[in-house]
Amino acid sequence: MLLDRSALADDVLPAARRLLGCELAADTPQGEMRVRLVEVEAYRGADDPGSHCYRGRTARNAVMWGPAGHLYVYFVYGMHFCANVVCLQDGVAGAVLLRAGEVLSDLGAAHARRPTAKGRDAELAKGPARLCALLGLDREANGLDVLAPSSPVRLEAGTPVPDADIRTGPRVGVAAGQERPWRFWVAGSRAVTPYKAGRARADGPDW
Repeated sequence: MLLDRSALADDVLPAARRLLGCELAADTPQGEMRVRLVEVEAYRGADDPGSHCYRGRTARNAVMWGPAGHLYVYFVYGMHFCANVVCLQDGVAGAVLLRAGEVLSDLGAAHARRPTAKGRDAELAKGPARLCALLGLDREANGLDVLAPSSPVRLEAGTPVPDADIRTGPRVGVAAGQERPWRFWVAGSRAVTPYKAGRARADGPDW
């Protein structure tokens, strides 16, 4: 069942917590790839110096102004794509970065798409770049409505994660506003990326 749009038309912090446990499915040449989201990061707009929206609306970040439930996909450092789900009310900027997922679909097909994981299931979608590579999220996915039944990428409600199993901490590789504990993850998941203070965005295997 697709996630209800009202669950995302909320402040980025509760929306981020709600996304944990949700399932993201994408149609690929190897069939449907499906992950359970286990790590996310929240980014607000004008009051968040770590956000792409902090200095206002541009052609690049326009999707972040809504409506909720659309993908904001961007390319970083000439190497990686990262995907966010837009939150908040239409016209108010904010999104949640999808940092990691556990693969629920066929693992053989997933490894065919991510051979650099070298047989390690937990590495298939561990980090935002790996997640995008597995699901095939690139520039063409920017702006997709993941709450539309006909979308090639779909966000489903999944099973909510109990508060007792959710952990929070600093966002990874964000110099401005790094003190904010706006990264949320599922305790005990092997797909969660380890926190390393001082890492630059898109640097190394965490991405």
